Amino acid sequence: MKNKITIALFAISFLGHAQEEALKERLIFYAPFDGDVQAQVAQGDANIYTALERKDLENANPGLQGSNVVHAKGKGRSGDALDFKRKGKPVVFYDASQNVAYSNTSWSGAVSFWLRLDPAKDLEPGYCDPIQITDVNYNDAALWVDFTKKNPRDFRLGVIGDLKQWNPENLGPDDNPEFEKRLVRVKTPPFGRDKWTHIVINFSKLGTDRAVSQLYVDGKLQGEVAGLKDSFTWSEEKAKILLGLSYIGLMDELSIYNQTLSPADIEKLNGLTSLNEILK
Repeated sequence: MKNKITIALFAISFLGHAQEEALKERLIFYAPFDGDVQAQVAQGDANIYTALERKDLENANPGLQGSNVVHAKGKGRSGDALDFKRKGKPVVFYDASQNVAYSNTSWSGAVSFWLRLDPAKDLEPGYCDPIQITDVNYNDAALWVDFTKKNPRDFRLGVIGDLKQWNPENLGPDDNPEFEKRLVRVKTPPFGRDKWTHIVINFSKLGTDRAVSQLYVDGKLQGEVAGLKDSFTWSEEKAKILLGLSYIGLMDELSIYNQTLSPADIEKLNGLTSLNEILK
């Protein structure tokens, strides 16, 4: 019996180590916001930028500017965090070029981060995107999660291909079945001021007819979208990892991977206080 327990413990330890190695090998971008807002790991530009408004991203300055978004000492899941104080301008972002391993033929990867807020009490009226990754807009070759515009708020994942392909008449999103079929929608999502909630956007083979996108919340799969044939085309030098669009709350531990993550990988991430636990 003792030998069986020893073998089982060894197997658990081995699998845990294997998950850690898989995460480290696939990690291409990591911003823990501890001590600094510059990314700790980056394949491209590690700097965070602030633009006065969305249409002026090309004239952004490095670092955080103004008081809408601040580097919050000691408020993170581990160490520090970003604190989005109020809705409105300016806009903060990292460059996506090389930091998301984009491919226009078959793109796979994952985005992980933590949020802390009460959507019903903290958010102002209107849609809110904690993260949006695109070169143009939310409806044109974009990945994002958002909260819907009024209480009770749904939490949604959108992985949206080229606008000219899926929506050539450029119809609005409300009551548009083609838009809705590209979303994963979570009713009564488990957010709160007294807890951190873990989000993973998991995607594979974007730009092909085998594309799949998944939303995980606190390590649990909430739904997926598959079977669409959207192309996914960027001018990569213009693509941004936009943070906190109309969002009010805390964000921590932003990490991006160059391959789709397995359920075991996501479970491992969900159990970490900080990714630095396995990077050291």
